[in-house]
Amino acid sequence: MVPLSWYLALSAVLFTIGVVGVLIQRNVIVLFMCIELMLNSVNLTLVAFSRYLGDVTGQLFVFIVMVVAAAEAAVGLAIIISLFRSRETLNVDEADLLKL
Repeated sequence: MVPLSWYLALSAVLFTIGVVGVLIQRNVIVLFMCIELMLNSVNLTLVAFSRYLGDVTGQLFVFIVMVVAAAEAAVGLAIIISLFRSRETLNVDEADLLKL
C-alpha cells in the first residue's frame, strides 16, 4: 500500500509545475493546460485524503471540481478561438481586449 505522503508529494509537484507554467508561459493554450494541471493536483489530494479517511466526501468534491473544470475548458476554448480570430495571436501580452 502506498503511503499518503507519496500522494501528497506528487500532488505538490504537479501543483508547482502548474504554477510555474502559469507564471512563465505567455501562450493562452499552455496557460489553460497549466490551470487544468493545478485542478488535477487538487483532485489527487482530495481523493488521497478521501481514501485515507475512508470517507466519500472528498470524491464528491472531485466530481464537482471536474464539472467546473470541464465548463472552464469549454468557455476557455471559446474565448481562445474568439481571441485568435480577432487578434490573430495567442500571446497573452499582445491580447489586450479592452483596447480597440
